[in-house]
Amino acid sequence: MIDPASQPLSGIRVADFSHVMAGPFASHLLRLMGAEVIKIESTRGDGFRNYGADRQFDGMSPAFIAANVGKKSIALDLKDPADRAIAQGIVTRSDVLLENFRPGVIGRLGFGYETVREWRPDIVFCSVSGYGQHGPQRDWPAIDNIVQATSGMMMLSGAEGDPPVRVGFPIVDTLTGQTAAVAILGALLQRERTGQGAYIDVAMLDAAMAFMTSALTPFLVTGSTLKRLGNTGYSELPTAALFATGDGRQVSLGVVQDNQFAALARALGREEWLADPRFATADARRTHFDAMHDELSRIFATRPAARWEAELSAAGIPCGMVRQVGEAAALCRPGALLDLTIDQLPDNPHVAVPNAGFHMEPGAPGTDQPPPRIDQHRQEILDWLASDDPGPEASGGDDR
Repeated sequence: MIDPASQPLSGIRVADFSHVMAGPFASHLLRLMGAEVIKIESTRGDGFRNYGADRQFDGMSPAFIAANVGKKSIALDLKDPADRAIAQGIVTRSDVLLENFRPGVIGRLGFGYETVREWRPDIVFCSVSGYGQHGPQRDWPAIDNIVQATSGMMMLSGAEGDPPVRVGFPIVDTLTGQTAAVAILGALLQRERTGQGAYIDVAMLDAAMAFMTSALTPFLVTGSTLKRLGNTGYSELPTAALFATGDGRQVSLGVVQDNQFAALARALGREEWLADPRFATADARRTHFDAMHDELSRIFATRPAARWEAELSAAGIPCGMVRQVGEAAALCRPGALLDLTIDQLPDNPHVAVPNAGFHMEPGAPGTDQPPPRIDQHRQEILDWLASDDPGPEASGGDDR
């Protein structure tokens, strides 16, 4: 059982004007850590509610579920004075404002940072956009696959000479949301010490470049781009690659240290490799990549993937079987997935979604609350606003 009162962000309220994925994933992580997130949607609702080709999930699409569990929803027309007043009331009583409109839009709607800080001087205000609030690309539209292209990410996967390769899920959206969540946590901690709010400008491009530090930093230091290595690891070693096994499946080997290579040689009954000048050092193995890879390929073809994974892992040798996403879910340890009941789903209302990606005690992340229906919490929110009770979240003091 998850105890919301024990979670680290209990008492923090987020006025969430964001939509689709990058912004909502940031507030999703904050919600899983105990924050109250009020999702301020347009009267049409977040576009992700109807995302995908299967119309039976309209209103509660899997993509929407992935970033909105446990939030509260109110649908407002921010061009309508009465609805704008409701939104202002929510913002005034919130610790964080999160938005991911195109640069300048939130200001034209009457909720820019300079305006909001007059209502709530210690607000933590986070704007998420493709290329940031300033600079020559600020008005360029951007979604995940666009920034995968403009950041250079598409030229890191695949092998030399291959066409650009898109990472197969919206990685930039989720890593941007995670970056925004970390920035908001830092700003909240800073506010605890100084009493001051902060303005945070998160650009998808900046977040992607930071995420790609293992590729970008070598270029910045040496002036040379990394090779495109296909399914070979960052080390460029033949012992960090994919191998077909006896049952037609594949395993990924991750032997990058000399002690690991010695353990691998012993486990495979090939101790002579340790004295072979072609394989005795990491540099030698890189030089004789094909010879090493061929030897390993012949050996891995003799047993099924699951057996290799179990035996080599037990020997301390990094080895993992290539799985489909559905198969990988079976590896999740207790607490890594959240069990929810979502009555709107067309077939089975009992589903699981990923938790925050870490375990912590006390203050374990998670929620047992489903994503909201559009405008589900309107009356609750209006009653709260009419109560003249700002709650501990809006005090800005030490009672959080």
